[in-house]
Amino acid sequence: MEILVKKYAHKLVDAGLAAPSGPGAPLVGGLDQDLVWNRTAPEIPVLERIFLHLNINSLVFLRPGFPYDRIIRFLAGRALKAAGTIMPQDCETRTFLHDLPVVEQFDLPAIVTALKQRKTVIIQGNDRNTGFFGPAVIAPGTVSPEQGFVHISSVCFACFVAFFSNYLTGLKTGRKDPEMDQVFDQVLPFLQKELPASFDLMHSPFCREKDVYAAMVQAGRKIVDHGLVDSYFGNLSCCWNNTLYISQTGASLDELTGCIDPVPLDGSSTAGITASSELTAHLETIARTGCQVILHGHPKFCVIASMDCDPVRKAACAFADKCHTHCPVPRTIGSVPIVPGEVGTGPYGLCNTLPRACETSDSVIVHGHGLFVTGKTDFNRAFSTLAAVETLCKTRYLEQVRYLRPA
Repeated sequence: MEILVKKYAHKLVDAGLAAPSGPGAPLVGGLDQDLVWNRTAPEIPVLERIFLHLNINSLVFLRPGFPYDRIIRFLAGRALKAAGTIMPQDCETRTFLHDLPVVEQFDLPAIVTALKQRKTVIIQGNDRNTGFFGPAVIAPGTVSPEQGFVHISSVCFACFVAFFSNYLTGLKTGRKDPEMDQVFDQVLPFLQKELPASFDLMHSPFCREKDVYAAMVQAGRKIVDHGLVDSYFGNLSCCWNNTLYISQTGASLDELTGCIDPVPLDGSSTAGITASSELTAHLETIARTGCQVILHGHPKFCVIASMDCDPVRKAACAFADKCHTHCPVPRTIGSVPIVPGEVGTGPYGLCNTLPRACETSDSVIVHGHGLFVTGKTDFNRAFSTLAAVETLCKTRYLEQVRYLRPA
């Protein structure tokens, strides 16, 4: 357990979500024979008592680093003035977190109450009496610290997307919000970081099965290293020798060794039972396009762009509360189509919308969910396309803000 708590603390730092040292460093505790923490901290006495109230074996406590600290503090403050929850609309929040409860102080009863209902809780404020300073996010795990890491990472992602989505909508509707302007200006330097134009990945042809596995492991690690996923969510596949090799459901994209399923295209095996929930979409896309590789990530501004809808049109739309599954309006950013579709194989599953769109484009954004890109032989072109589309979405976003909020 000591190895695990240190591992996931390092992952939060590597993801750019926390400081590597000091009071802003992640705090991860795990219960095996004894309760162990990755470091000492004044918050531990309160956090240890959470274990007495919940059926958990681990807990992650995070003071988000820049820019997430500014964004979460702002959204949490607004939430406390309303229903007490932040309500992001991205796919992962809708599917796994539902909403993000907020409490004002580092108060054990309030924290426990929230965690009995949801997977995370955000503490918004500072407490002069105890010396506690926020914001902070807490997430427990019932199996390992990995669960807390995933959920806290998702909170940071969801709040980032929610803030920038709401900010653009506010500008489009003419709502003056000096507080949002101030937060936007504070975090704007974070957006200046550019993605590489190309990536040095393994080149095809892949002559042996082990080359396929190695190429997928490498691509999965790169997609996490460059922050093109939410936590480690996403998936990838490679078609070789009449078999689709695809990442397993719930697999960490930066730790794919042993987590890739070989699924015969003729359906002669049940190997796909543990494959990604988007296996059907991958199979249908390959059948329709002849591509050999698919990358699916959650680049932040691709998700933000997918949720950018004209406020007047949305107000009159019969599907305004079902955009992610029922949006009837063909939309693009540049030449990249944006389609609705939910995870899985239901009537509104992305397996019904994504493959058709991939017939005319090597990149497709799914509403609130992320970006899918295809490649003909290996992951090099697909990875470059993934980065280029994210850069396009961020550029278009900033252009809209500059137009709507002139200096």
